[in-house]
Amino acid sequence: MSSIFGTLFRISTFGESHCKGVGVVIDGCPPNLSLTEDDIQPQLDRRRPGQSDVTTARDEKDKVSILSGTENGVTLGTPIALFVANRDQRPVDYGDMSSIPRPSHADYSYQMKYGIRASSGGGRSSARETIGRVAAGAIAEKILQERFGIEIVSWVKSVGTLSVDNLDLNNINRSSVDKSFVRCPDLQIAELMMEAIIDAKKNSDSLGGIVSCICRNVPAGWGEPVFDKIEAKLAQAMMSLPATKGFEIGSGFNGTRISGSEHNDMFLKKGAKLGTKSNNSGGVQGGISNGEPIIFSIAFKPPATIGKPQETVDFDGNSVILEAKGRHDPCVVPRAVPIVETMTALVLLDLALRQQAKLNPE
Repeated sequence: MSSIFGTLFRISTFGESHCKGVGVVIDGCPPNLSLTEDDIQPQLDRRRPGQSDVTTARDEKDKVSILSGTENGVTLGTPIALFVANRDQRPVDYGDMSSIPRPSHADYSYQMKYGIRASSGGGRSSARETIGRVAAGAIAEKILQERFGIEIVSWVKSVGTLSVDNLDLNNINRSSVDKSFVRCPDLQIAELMMEAIIDAKKNSDSLGGIVSCICRNVPAGWGEPVFDKIEAKLAQAMMSLPATKGFEIGSGFNGTRISGSEHNDMFLKKGAKLGTKSNNSGGVQGGISNGEPIIFSIAFKPPATIGKPQETVDFDGNSVILEAKGRHDPCVVPRAVPIVETMTALVLLDLALRQQAKLNPE
């Protein structure tokens, strides 16, 4: 199983949804960085379940512990191990479903690959696995902000058929995003999204949506063509998240509907450097950052676990009616926001360290 991500700033996540806990080991974190649990906990608090009526009722505080790699609140340059205990796991909720591959879940594919699977919850395919990513990414965010002044902000762009498309990206920040439980900075649309998610929950159903992200102050020159282009690494990171079904950067698929003369980003002088008049490229050209804000979006499918009766079959092919139990998000996108931000930080920091190594090989 590939649970390792990164080249120089490398993480290895571990744990299942209903085991004793989940976590991550980080290799390559620079020494002499001020670091305590208080630097990591805020993003875990934004990710954790039980925040509102639009998230799962599973009651986990998700308190992180630093097990190694620091002394007196300073990193040593040695591997950092982070751990979060599972305290509200209920594997009994899944007892009746152990013989049924749940529709659109990973039960069947995991069973076919390994000949065994975690039958309580989703195991490694559960969103609970992302805790390790978020914890490690919070450290990456700290380094990016302190060393490069980089700011990463994600928000909910759409839920179901509701979408916000005319936001002033210059004014989006985490404070404006977090004013709503849905994490959409347009509060009027956010209220409608909230109602739609609650309605879906009442109807034992679920909704999908889109999370967008902007990365400000990323220097020009990051990215490793041809296979580790910056957008390729971002796409890999985002598509490795549970429930993701699509990735686009810059103009994305809409860019296919206009001509080249409309799409081209014309260069102009911006202070002492060159910049572009438009940003249809989304801050990336030739797989390398060009100094403009990096902007991309990720599509998340509706959560597969719903309470509606569903006609399916068990592992022996016998027809059954499945009515899922357990506590699950009716829509994942509000809690996906910090996950997207921290995975983005992991990509950018790794590419930053690779670029530094290239310029300063000694």
